[in-house]
Amino acid sequence: MENVLFLIAGDIMQGNLIDSEYKGISTMAIINYLSPDAIALGNHEFDYGLSHLLFLEKVANFPIVNANLYIKPYSKRLMRPFVVLQKGGMDVMITGIITEKVMDSIRGDNLLSSFVTLEEASQEVGRITNAYKGEDIDLTILLTHIGIDSDVELAKLMRKEWGVDLIVGGHSHTTIEKPVIENGVIIVTAGEGTDQIGRLDLTIDDDTNAVVEYKWRLDRIDDASLRPDEDLERFIRSYQQMVDDKYATMITRLTTRHTHPRREQETSLGNLFADALAEMSESDVMLLASGSIRSKELGPIVTLRDVATCFPYGEPLFKYTVTGELLRRMFARFMRKDNRNGEGECYQVNGRVRASYDDAKAELTSLKMDGQEVLDEQRFSVCLQAYHAKNSKAYLGVAQEDLHAIKAKVVSTSAKEVLEEWLRNNQNCGREVEGRLRYL
Repeated sequence: MENVLFLIAGDIMQGNLIDSEYKGISTMAIINYLSPDAIALGNHEFDYGLSHLLFLEKVANFPIVNANLYIKPYSKRLMRPFVVLQKGGMDVMITGIITEKVMDSIRGDNLLSSFVTLEEASQEVGRITNAYKGEDIDLTILLTHIGIDSDVELAKLMRKEWGVDLIVGGHSHTTIEKPVIENGVIIVTAGEGTDQIGRLDLTIDDDTNAVVEYKWRLDRIDDASLRPDEDLERFIRSYQQMVDDKYATMITRLTTRHTHPRREQETSLGNLFADALAEMSESDVMLLASGSIRSKELGPIVTLRDVATCFPYGEPLFKYTVTGELLRRMFARFMRKDNRNGEGECYQVNGRVRASYDDAKAELTSLKMDGQEVLDEQRFSVCLQAYHAKNSKAYLGVAQEDLHAIKAKVVSTSAKEVLEEWLRNNQNCGREVEGRLRYL
């Protein structure tokens, strides 16, 4: 449409079984059909690895913009840094930046670097606008994937001379009733998923290149408000049928429906998975990333499809022998209040563990194993998913050398396969929320 821009602020990959089965190729084909004007990189665009992302970028019929991810030895940007589009007789510049979580997922790749702090990212935005924003640019849009709070901080850091008019943000899954205005920049974000789309109507003065009026709303996407696109439905069903044929097999029955409503709290589904992986890895402590559980509920009938949708990550499991002091440090790090903000990395734990954290005092007050308080000099085995082992310093406050100091080993090359096997061999199992993690 002549006067419409369709923009996506990252994370088009992952989150469903079809995407996992086809490693993003099916999703890219569907997004090609939808034909957005531009997309930013989110952290999930890296779920299948950097080389596969570069392949998917070649498949895309739309620009993927990112200004602050670099190939280090050559000081070259990895992706297209910006695009200028003509809409409604106006020239619109669109650029993008990534979240620091992207660097977590590719931390082991020494060829890449990024200006990932807010200050560095803002300077990259300034570099693009200084070099390429001529007088003919009527509107400048920044696509981000850093969360709404960081969007506000970023807007504060940007110089007004750079002329950024609008930030379209993602990552924190925030739904807003009205745009946030900071340092003259309009900031919008439209929640998560495909249940709604954010609509921002802008009136721009062509002489001054300034936004003089704006109106924001969230439009629901459902059968009551929109007629489904029959061609797209047929296209999706072609992928769906192949996946259904492969994954329709029932593998277990749970005692009841298990839920995982919020990753910042202990959940019945989190307890079930943490217990399963702790048992299979023969670990004292399983720290299962809450964010790796992608479904809000599971059961009582569980199929291969359900498991693959709920727990799509087939990454390795690592087991470390650590001291009690180090274990307490881990729990104190991830249980802290400012980590439970929707953007932090939280964990589910197995049933042998009981931990209490005092928010008012900002300290871990108790950590027990099998009912006994953990002592500093004791040793325990801890199991982590590969992504979280690799980023132990940021997420658990423990450096790699400390994790590896006593003993470290790979116990499985696929956490998903381990979980599937446990479920097959544990019929009519179930867990409840029982106070494994308590916040005072």
